Amino acid sequence: MPTANGRRQNSSLKRKFSASKKNSHEEQKMADVDQSAGKLITFTIDANTARIVKLESLDATGARHELSDEEKASFVRQGAAKLEDALEQAFEAGIDCVLGEGAQDDGQESQEDAKLRHLLLTPLIEHSAAGRLLQAEVLHRAILETLVQHSMKPIPEAPQGPPPGTAS
Repeated sequence: MPTANGRRQNSSLKRKFSASKKNSHEEQKMADVDQSAGKLITFTIDANTARIVKLESLDATGARHELSDEEKASFVRQGAAKLEDALEQAFEAGIDCVLGEGAQDDGQESQEDAKLRHLLLTPLIEHSAAGRLLQAEVLHRAILETLVQHSMKPIPEAPQGPPPGTAS
């Protein structure tokens, strides 16, 4: 039959084991943060408007700090297309398809070509059903919903190297 002293020792051992397990879990979380320090950023998004309120990074301790404009700019790859550009390119591809031209895109577009594409397609897009897709509210909502969907169902790791359509 266990004595009162024996029960206290068992209870004390359970607390120590539980605390040890908790500390081990917290240490693992900190190790995960340490390994990816400088790589993690967080967006604070207003769920009602889908607008970005704040952009922060996590340091090695897991503490957040708001990014300066220069730090934000460092995340944007030189020559990377914005979502609006991608929609314009999709619209252009649709026109090519309808006209039967279906030209193959080599992924390399000069700045001059991009400006010309924008000048030619913007009026067409604005006066079409696709024009609504370029409205800020629609883009913000689409981005938020896409991020939420991706967080619920992680996508497989992308192959290494620059994304398609960007200069390397």
